[in-house]
Amino acid sequence: MRIACGPIFQSALPGQFVMIRIHGQTTPLLSRPFSIHDVIVSDSGLAAFDLLYKVLGSGTQKLSLMRAGDQLDVLGPLGRGFSTKNDYKRLYMVAGGIGIAPFVFLGRHLMRQGIRSRQITLFIGGRSVGDLLCLGMFEDMGIDIQVSTDDGSAGQRSLVTKPMAAAFTRDKPDAIFACGPVPMLREVMKLSKQSSIPCQVSIETMMACGMGACLGCAVEQTRTKDAYLHACMDGPVFDADRIIL
Repeated sequence: MRIACGPIFQSALPGQFVMIRIHGQTTPLLSRPFSIHDVIVSDSGLAAFDLLYKVLGSGTQKLSLMRAGDQLDVLGPLGRGFSTKNDYKRLYMVAGGIGIAPFVFLGRHLMRQGIRSRQITLFIGGRSVGDLLCLGMFEDMGIDIQVSTDDGSAGQRSLVTKPMAAAFTRDKPDAIFACGPVPMLREVMKLSKQSSIPCQVSIETMMACGMGACLGCAVEQTRTKDAYLHACMDGPVFDADRIIL
C-alpha cells in the first residue's frame, strides 16, 4: 500500500515504523505498527511511503479493502532504524517471511550511501515459495539473493540461517542486518556472536502507542537484568549484543 504523506517522511530511516489506524473507525480501536517498506520523494518534494503487510486479522483485512482517496491516521516515522555507514566491504541482509519489509528501503539507502549492489547479499527464507516476497525488487537493484524454503519449493531446502552460516567461510561480512521471526533472529544473533560479526536485528512486536507510554513492547536487555528496553523507543532495531530474545 502506498500512502501519500507530508515532507517529514523525507527524513525517515530504514528500520523505522509507523502506527496506522483507519480514519474515523473505532474497530480496531488501537493503531497497529508497520515497518516502512520504502519512501518515495517526488521532484517537488512531496513524499509517499509504502507498507508491506499480510492479511491476518480484522485490521489488516480492512486495510486490504481501502482504495485511492481513503484516509488513514498515521503517526511516524517512529523508533530507531538501522545504523549504517559507507565503508562496508560486504553486507548480509537476512529476512524471514514478512520480515523482508524493511529491506527494500535499506537496500536503496545503502546504495545511496555509495555501497554497490555486489557488496550486498540478501538471504531470504520462508515456509514455501508463496512466502518469498519482493524478489524482483532486489533483482532490479542488482543485489545477490540466496533463497531457502522449509519445504524446498524454492531455493535450498533449509532454514535461512544455514546458507548464511556457510557463506561466512567464503566471504565474511562486515555487518549483518536481520528481520523476521524470533527463532530465526535468535539463530542469527548466535551465529554472528560466534563469528564476531556486528549484527543489528529488527524485532516484530505488538504495541499500542508507539511512543513509550503503554510499555507493552518491553524487551529484556543484556546489561541490566532489572530494567527493560522498549521496541518503540529504543528499537525496533537493536544491536544484537544488547538484547535477549
